[in-house]
Amino acid sequence: MKTTIAKRRSIFPIQFSDKEVSDSQLNELFEAANWAPTHRRTEPWRFKVFRGEKKTDLGRFLVDAYTKTASKFSKRKSQAIAQKIDLSAAVVLICMKRDEKESVPEWEEIAATAMAVQNLWLTATEMGLGGYWSTPAHINQIHDFIPMEEGEACLGLFYLGAFEGSMPTREPSDWREKVQWYD
Repeated sequence: MKTTIAKRRSIFPIQFSDKEVSDSQLNELFEAANWAPTHRRTEPWRFKVFRGEKKTDLGRFLVDAYTKTASKFSKRKSQAIAQKIDLSAAVVLICMKRDEKESVPEWEEIAATAMAVQNLWLTATEMGLGGYWSTPAHINQIHDFIPMEEGEACLGLFYLGAFEGSMPTREPSDWREKVQWYD
């Protein structure tokens, strides 16, 4: 497992191959996500998967939202938004549904959702798939495109695709600089 953790990278849509991501692969990703730790078993993670025409519609919505809200419009950025959607085999909305009883602090449910995404991401890495989590500035408008349940919030998009290249290297800083010991 440690090898997969060290190998995981943000792989961007421009790096994806043309190969499709199968239903069985997607199912495996979401099954892995579902094993994330969760306080009081609230299981707050929700995923909304876009492929085909609906993915194209999502792309149009995101470009339109950017165009309407950008303080300084950039045609290049607008095209990049559309391109990321087009090059992805699937785009997954990462959502968090707040426990109706609010039995745990909201940050714990956000953290649990992030852990579910990490499980998904590590499984994707093992399967030779690439992806990355992005949170566009206009993500808070996504409810204008797709209905959200009461208490549900979108935390970002996960762009997903097949990846056949070599993984980019990364050398993190020394972990010892981030740990304090109290004996």
